Amino acid sequence: MKIKFLLPLLALGLGRVLAQPTPYSAAGKTAQVYTTAQNTDQRLSAGQPLAFQPAGQPLETQVCVFVDPSHSFQTLLGIGGALTDASAETFFKLPKPQQQEFMQAYYSPTAGIGYSLARTSIGSCDFSSGSYTYVKDNDKELKSFSVKHDEQYRIPFIKQATAAAGGKLPLYVSPWSPPAWMKDNKNMLRGGKLLPEFRQSWADHYVKFIKAYEQRGLPIWGLTVQNEPMATQKWESCLFTAEEERDYIKQYLGPTLEKGGLGDKKLIAWDHNRDLMYQRASTILDDPEAAKYVWGIGYHWYETWTTSGMLFDSERRVHETYPNTNLMFTEGCIENFNFDQVNDWKLGERYGNSMINDFNAGTVGWTDWNVLLDEKGGPNHVGNFCFAPIIADTRTGKLIYTNCYYYIGHFSKFIRPGARRIASTTNRDWLQTTAFQNADGKVAVVVMNSGDKKQEFQLWMKGQAAPAVSLPHSISTYVIN
Repeated sequence: MKIKFLLPLLALGLGRVLAQPTPYSAAGKTAQVYTTAQNTDQRLSAGQPLAFQPAGQPLETQVCVFVDPSHSFQTLLGIGGALTDASAETFFKLPKPQQQEFMQAYYSPTAGIGYSLARTSIGSCDFSSGSYTYVKDNDKELKSFSVKHDEQYRIPFIKQATAAAGGKLPLYVSPWSPPAWMKDNKNMLRGGKLLPEFRQSWADHYVKFIKAYEQRGLPIWGLTVQNEPMATQKWESCLFTAEEERDYIKQYLGPTLEKGGLGDKKLIAWDHNRDLMYQRASTILDDPEAAKYVWGIGYHWYETWTTSGMLFDSERRVHETYPNTNLMFTEGCIENFNFDQVNDWKLGERYGNSMINDFNAGTVGWTDWNVLLDEKGGPNHVGNFCFAPIIADTRTGKLIYTNCYYYIGHFSKFIRPGARRIASTTNRDWLQTTAFQNADGKVAVVVMNSGDKKQEFQLWMKGQAAPAVSLPHSISTYVIN
């Protein structure tokens, strides 16, 4: 009798064994390398393929980058940048050939770097030519709501980017400030808070905006609650404590999105720097009534204004504590624009350092700030001029590619939406790495050398290794078929 029962169990067990995927092996494979390096003309340049050979136990004296595709983590949503008023206005100042060049450079996965994610503002932000709203003063019912302002530059710009990306470009939206009359300081700028009597009107405003954009052919993937809710800025800003944001989500914004038929939109809380990220996430996510509406926690990299370095441990703590909530890098740029510094190598290295660590901490999507700015680092109506990966010199009509563009491209071009991050590490701190396996099976390993010396190393995968060289102040992507 026992044998009769055992046979079906054995059969079931055998079925499970047979269904297991074949373990990844680099045996017989090659790695195609693409490199961007200081003091060279290499910019996402293809090198000679590297062949994997059997390799035993590495010695401590051997420098290695270890990659293990048998252990995988988060799935990549996408990598991209913000399509702001400033970017749109600058774009339409360019001659047509440069407009086409720009779109291809960012959004073509073959001729460009394949951006696959976008963000834009609900209303004006500092990177607009001036402050504006979509409703008339004191229109609590929002009967005057109109996005006509955005139809001149921003909406056509986003449509062109979406077309250049192949017709699909997940877009999420963020408010910088409610209209002045909804706030206690009666000003869209310099912080202030949303008045209690306008909480529902402001929640309705998100729904109106999303539906208006979708009616114009721009699907909205998600939204953030408030851009930088702890910063009193000289530009559009609005303050929410953690408790206020929690209560606004559960009492107003979450239910209003659902009532408006937008419950499927991905709602992102925080949308500010890493320094207070855990405190904000825990306050909101420990409340089940608020947490049920929240898809992810968004964050920026500007905690460095305090003279601190980037606080990647804040991301790790949030991811460890709330593994079912997505991490999303929603904004970063290099401040204090200076046209004489557009060729500084440190610009791109800041991006590489952040992106590697952010992905290794569990981040699923990474969004740069303005995709394009002019030769002044604007337009910006409060003088907060910044760098963008591509600068348009509107005096000459030419595009200037900073090395930020290439550093981002080492991720966005080769690590595509749907890729799974896999285990990777190095045994020297001047080499940094992250690695993903794409849906087509190809493995992409990013290695960044922030040191002043060339470094030979072994790209080591499960007993197979390929000899590689990392140039000083370089970033390389190794694509293994």
